[in-house]
Amino acid sequence: MFKRIDRKATRRRKHLRVRRRIMGTSERPRLSVYRSLRHMYAQIIDDTRGVTLVAASTLDPALKSLEATGNKEAAKKVGELIAQKALAKGIKKVVFDRGGNIYHGRIAALAEGAREAGLEF
Repeated sequence: MFKRIDRKATRRRKHLRVRRRIMGTSERPRLSVYRSLRHMYAQIIDDTRGVTLVAASTLDPALKSLEATGNKEAAKKVGELIAQKALAKGIKKVVFDRGGNIYHGRIAALAEGAREAGLEF
């Protein structure tokens, strides 16, 4: 009998494995991305202090007007929004944490939007 693969548990294991190596500092904080079925969430975190410096998602009032929230265009807008907020706070370089997800689709679109808006990673 075949066992069903628990994709959520697999993503969690991958994320923990990645988090062992990736850590955000005050000079280069971590850009953490979470993808749900409907929305995209991104945070810039300083792990040494345990503080979220900047956050953006498809639920932000600036992006709430987008009709389709679960697509690549919305993810790219979230990337652009978080980059604008980060640059306003003086953050230019970050470490990208894809949250255990594959770098493809909405995750890649968010990263592309952040890079186009001026973040370096």
